[in-house]
Formats: sequence, C-alpha cells, structure tokens
Amino acid sequence: MTTCECVRHKTRTEAEKKDLLTRLRKAEGQIRGIEKMVEEDIYCPDILIQVSAVTSALNSFNKQLLAAHIRGCVAEDIAAGKDESVDELVSVLQKLMK
Repeated sequence: MTTCECVRHKTRTEAEKKDLLTRLRKAEGQIRGIEKMVEEDIYCPDILIQVSAVTSALNSFNKQLLAAHIRGCVAEDIAAGKDESVDELVSVLQKLMK
C-alpha cells in the first residue's frame, strides 16, 4: 500500500512572507525569554504575563493567516465551484476554537 504525501502549497508575496515570518520570529524570541525566566527562577506571575503575550502574538498570527486564506484560497475555490473549501474552513475553525 502506498501513502499519499499530498502537500498543498500557497504562493505568498514577499511582503506577506516577511510579515508572517517576522511575527513568528518575535514569538520565538518571546519563548526564549520565557525559558530564560524559568531558568532564572523568575516570579510565576511575571512568567505568566509573558506567556500571555506569546499567546496573543500567535493568535494575531493566526488571524492574519486565516484572513489571507479566506480572501485568497477560499474565495477563489468558491468562485470556481469548489465548495469543499468551505468544509475545510469549518474544520480548521473548529480546531482553532477548541
């Protein structure tokens, strides 16, 4: 039995890529800062505030990526009569809202 290694791709502009990667790198830096705080035995509430900031940064990333997906891929698929994109979007939203 063979397995399908189906990977879908989305071409993004350089500006879109740059913005998304900048957001991810900032979150990555915040996480490294949190690791350092734990290593240095920083007070728990101070760490929790930083974790909240990372969560907010990743939520903002998700909102931006989701908006681009809806405006681009989903809208194009609906215009082309590919209604399965709506089902996929619903599934993604359900996972995001757990």
